[in-house]
Amino acid sequence: MAFRVLLSLLSLIALSRFSTAIAYNGGVGLSPQFYDYTCPKAQEIVRNVVAQAYAKDPRIAASLLRLHFHDCFVKGCDASLLLDSSGTIVSEKRSNPNRDSARGFEVIDQIKSALEMHCPSIVSCADILAISARDSVVLAGGPNWVVPLGRRDSLGASVQGSNNDIPAPNNTLPTILTKFKRQGLDILDLVTLSGSHTIGNSRCTSFRQRLYNQTGNGQPDLTLDQSYASQLRANCPQSGGDQNLFHLDPVTPFKFDNQYYKNLIVHKGLLSSDEVLFTMSSDTMQIVERFANDQGLFFENFVKSIVKMGNISPLTGSNGEIRKICRRVNHN
Repeated sequence: MAFRVLLSLLSLIALSRFSTAIAYNGGVGLSPQFYDYTCPKAQEIVRNVVAQAYAKDPRIAASLLRLHFHDCFVKGCDASLLLDSSGTIVSEKRSNPNRDSARGFEVIDQIKSALEMHCPSIVSCADILAISARDSVVLAGGPNWVVPLGRRDSLGASVQGSNNDIPAPNNTLPTILTKFKRQGLDILDLVTLSGSHTIGNSRCTSFRQRLYNQTGNGQPDLTLDQSYASQLRANCPQSGGDQNLFHLDPVTPFKFDNQYYKNLIVHKGLLSSDEVLFTMSSDTMQIVERFANDQGLFFENFVKSIVKMGNISPLTGSNGEIRKICRRVNHN
């Protein structure tokens, strides 16, 4: 009798975990409870390392959030971005969107090392990216959310995919939307996830054309507030200074809030890919205005969109592997 009761209880637990996975991601096999038995302190360990890194450098929050985004848009959320070049692997870190700008890899290394000491070969690097993105947003004052887990790590990378699939700062709105739709994300997800630029920096080279030669006629981008443009030119010259950094949101640069959308309305979006959300489409403009007026609405939608993004083509079951070191596959 006791054995039957135990079997029934285990069946209920399994059914509960399966139902949760379906509720969170449409049944791709992820579940917030994935590590509850194999590594119950996993999320606490990630949170502690991220908090320590944030205390030293608040900029790391935007960097870790960006890693999750740049990982998921290439081959799905499989930690392919974290692989260094070796053997037949050409690292995505060498791609145009990541070279000289993607950062935070050392923090991921620290998290993985701490997890390997506590529960070896259990927690994937892909899940570390998803959890650390959430923790970064929370530390910066943004919303909290439950992260579906159970992703596994890729055995390869795609520098070509990184170059082709990640939206670029000078892409047109139709091109950006096409890149989002390719990942199963829609126009609301696009405007919502662009709100990640409420924190973080951008390099001069990513928006210089707006200051001097937006369309090839030697004229600046007139959708950029001209007094703001003058301020930017002081540290972003026509040549040189490529790596000079500028806050994406100059008003509250380290706070995850809805100020980004307010900036777009007054034509102070730093990147062309940001400002076009307000200037090039009535559909995106309306969403920008709604989020600018209602931070709670932005937060609510951000949680939905980033969970949706985190569910892009994960490796589950026996696909991929659980890397011991995030920078290389296990057999190297």
